[in-house]
This record gives sequence, C-alpha cells and structure tokens, in this order.
Amino acid sequence: FLCFAALAIATHSTSLGAMLGGRLGAVWPVAAPALVMVAGSLFVLTLAANGRVPVDDPATHLELTMIHEVMVLDHGGPDLALIRCAGAVKLALFAAMLVSVRVPRGDLPPAGAILVLLGGLAATAVAVGVVESVMARLRLTRIPQFLVAASVLSTFAIMLLLSRP
Repeated sequence: FLCFAALAIATHSTSLGAMLGGRLGAVWPVAAPALVMVAGSLFVLTLAANGRVPVDDPATHLELTMIHEVMVLDHGGPDLALIRCAGAVKLALFAAMLVSVRVPRGDLPPAGAILVLLGGLAATAVAVGVVESVMARLRLTRIPQFLVAASVLSTFAIMLLLSRP
C-alpha cells in the first residue's frame, strides 16, 4: 500500500492505469530517486509475496514450509497445474508492476511497449534467480526486518515526493 501511495502522490492520480502508465513516464525526470526506492520496495515484496528464497524455500520440507505447501501436496493432476499456474501468474503480475515502475513506456508504440515489457519481465526473472542463487533463506526472526526495510523504502519515497516543490 505504501508503494501505491507513493505512486499516487507522484502521478497525482489514484487510477492504477495512470500510476503505472503514461503519467509515470512524465514524472520520472522529477521524481527518479523516489521511484527507484519504490522499485526496490516492490522487488522485495515480489520476493516475499511469492515465497521466493530469501523469505521462504518451497523446495525444503521444513515444518513452516510444509504448512504453506500442504495445499500443493494434497492436490495432483489438473488441480496441481492450476495451483502452479496461479503462482506463476502472481509472480508475473508483481514483475509487470515492477517493470512498469522501472521502465515507463507511455510514449512508446504498442509493439515497442510489449517488447519493453517482455524484456523487463525477463530481466526481473533473471534478478529473482540471481537473488535466489546468491542468498540463503533468511532466519524466521529476520523476515520481519526484511519486510520492514521494504516499508521504510516506500516511506522514504513518500517523504521525498511530499517534499518536492
């Protein structure tokens, strides 16, 4: 919510289309530091919301992970495919929001915007893969600090946006 609040303040709109669309491209020259902080916060939230390695490791069989993974283990066939597809769609939606904040594409023709989006999704997938390869899973007591860091980044972005003329 803090990320969306910062984007709403930056674009002077509460419409998601305006916050992640053409208005954001016009704001980038003025509010670049705040938008970089929002992008960093969204990346941390992408990792956390999708249960990626710094926050959770779905490949392990620890008790905490098993509580989350029991819905996957209790299903098979088409139901399991739909659960896996839903996880992929959630990751793609978070990545698309992240790409929209990082690379505003409001002035591009539709074909160019689609290419930029696909390239940004690929870059986000590589970044998630690099983070998963480099970092180990955080201890359970460190995860709230990881999420508070994302909140602090968004709060600083809001403070920067409110202090600009």
